[in-house]
Amino acid sequence: MCPPVIDTERCQCEPKFCVEECPLDVLHLNPETNMPEVRYPDECWHCRCCRDSCPFEAITYKFPPSMLI
Repeated sequence: MCPPVIDTERCQCEPKFCVEECPLDVLHLNPETNMPEVRYPDECWHCRCCRDSCPFEAITYKFPPSMLI
């Protein structure tokens, strides 16, 4: 599977909306870095809730060609 990719340089919102919006709790806040991380990549539905909630466009998806057909 292809989990969301988080650009930590672009991630600047407080609170981390993507963590709050993920319906499956795939994303979690790393308490040491205060950055979101993908904790359960195989459980991601690719619903785009995290990406759509990010005001800094710090979340993308990179799908392999086999998933684009």
